[in-house]
Amino acid sequence: MKEIENILNFMIEIEKLKNVHRKSKPVGLDRYENSAEHSWHVCISALMLQDFANEPIDINRVIKMLLIHDLGEIDSGDKIIYQSETKEQKSKEAVGVERILGFLDQNKRQKYMDLWFEFEAGETPESKFARAVDRVPPILHNLHSEGHTWKKHHITKEQVFDINRRIDEGSRELWNSIKSKLEKAVDEGMLN
Repeated sequence: MKEIENILNFMIEIEKLKNVHRKSKPVGLDRYENSAEHSWHVCISALMLQDFANEPIDINRVIKMLLIHDLGEIDSGDKIIYQSETKEQKSKEAVGVERILGFLDQNKRQKYMDLWFEFEAGETPESKFARAVDRVPPILHNLHSEGHTWKKHHITKEQVFDINRRIDEGSRELWNSIKSKLEKAVDEGMLN
């Protein structure tokens, strides 16, 4: 019974992810996405894109990574990726993930903490693919909002191409498609 109570408390705690607002607006909406929506969106996207991974992957591991990868934002908040790839921010996120997973028994806690670190390291086929898919929705949001977030935060085309090049590590075919969309965005003045 205690284990179930701990899991229920964990479930209540992760509800807070619904109140972490991201920096991009979902396609067709005039509000900002929350991190829980993002987690759902990248999981569905990974399922649909799994055939385009560069290497064979265990899609269940990918989905587990994508479901937990932003839990630390409950404590650290969301930062635009072009400003969040710092040791300080990653450290804050790690502390948050550890606190939240602390509701679970040691075995579950360690298993999911290991997945979080695997995602962050981006060295396994699953983490490379998960990190690739994680980058796609914010790009699509920008492409369908005339570059709203890029313009608002003065993000340059160099920054967008540099950060998002990681898509190629998980899926060359996906990167080629996204890259052509980004090049068109540059041509149309959405991205300077």
